[in-house]
Amino acid sequence: MEPRSCDTFVVLPPLTAHGGVVFGKNSDRPQGEVQEVIFEPARDYSPGTMLECTYISVEQVSHTHAVILSKPAWMWGAEMGANERGVVVGNEAVWTKLSGPRDLEERLLGMDLVRLALERGGTAEEALDVITGLLERHGQGGPCSDAIPDFSYHNSFLIADPAEAWVLETAGGEWAAERVAGGCRNISNNLTIGVKIDKCSQTLRETAQKNGFWDGQGDFHFAAVYGDSSPGQLECGRQRSGRELLLKHSAESRFSACDMFSVLRDEPSGICRDASDAFPTTGSQVSVLSPVGSNKPHCHWFTATPNPKLSVFKPFIFTPNAKISKHTQSPRFDPDPAKEVPRFRRAVDRSHTLYRLHSAATAADRLAVTALLQDMEQSCLGEVEGFLRESAGARSLGEVGDLFKDVVEAEVRFYK
Repeated sequence: MEPRSCDTFVVLPPLTAHGGVVFGKNSDRPQGEVQEVIFEPARDYSPGTMLECTYISVEQVSHTHAVILSKPAWMWGAEMGANERGVVVGNEAVWTKLSGPRDLEERLLGMDLVRLALERGGTAEEALDVITGLLERHGQGGPCSDAIPDFSYHNSFLIADPAEAWVLETAGGEWAAERVAGGCRNISNNLTIGVKIDKCSQTLRETAQKNGFWDGQGDFHFAAVYGDSSPGQLECGRQRSGRELLLKHSAESRFSACDMFSVLRDEPSGICRDASDAFPTTGSQVSVLSPVGSNKPHCHWFTATPNPKLSVFKPFIFTPNAKISKHTQSPRFDPDPAKEVPRFRRAVDRSHTLYRLHSAATAADRLAVTALLQDMEQSCLGEVEGFLRESAGARSLGEVGDLFKDVVEAEVRFYK
């Protein structure tokens, strides 16, 4: 499958305006797939509880963190999201020398691993350890689309918290991770980790030698050893363009949420793709993580609609009474246990209210709608940045429990 999906970015101090971390991702998925934004509160579970993921069940942990997720509506897992502890994760499709027909065997999807990492990891490194532990225990695999039965891939991940970021790249059951302590980093659809490997699977080098990927001599370069050498895989053009955009926008060490919005809206690079593309941008996220020790809340912005250039980013802040709108949640189609229901059910309409209204409005008058929406976004951005500057802790957080819900519902009223 030609690598046509997703880009994930992170910018860390000293390049950010607020001294914290800015994370962003475009999720590019098969045409027609609906992406929803959902909120799951923290929960406690009894010993022995099992958790049903997209294809398989895994052991549940005793406690899960509250999460906000942007996810394909048909699956359990998520393309990207954040948790109440300030951890953010996004994943990418990668094809490696270990890719093959066995990747269609039902295991954990990369998107399942994103959600599990957010529900279970209190820091970026803990989230990384969650993913690698589950990968080694259960493996990754299964169809990654409900419309393309033979679409499967391995996964890379960009994981961040207020202190640091990690790039985690996998090839089958093998993996390598690189810690990013400052500056900027991005991933697309190719392996990027070279000789700087801060953590890895125990059998990483052994497997490479056994398969003839590496002769055991000299430096071990993960991307060169495990990367698919087919055209487009040695270096993804979007990754190169994304890196250039990050460097351009952070040149004055004032990188902000607005800069990340601009990166995700860049069309010439192919980072932003419209609905006519075979793999359009179906959802986007930008997270602004406040500096360690600042006692300021983090803010996560989601479109919940396709093509960020035609969408408005809407803010969410974790609070004890956080709510999101029903308008970003797709209808549920629970199968009748007495009947056999086919897994691939593209005929089912999973469109949520915001998706339907946004699609109709942008098709009818694209330019006028976009201008008005982005005026709304800029106004909201100014208000949120003012709140974050003045926030004094738990008491002020009570003011923003309905923030995402209110902005979504204002957008819905606008379309009507």
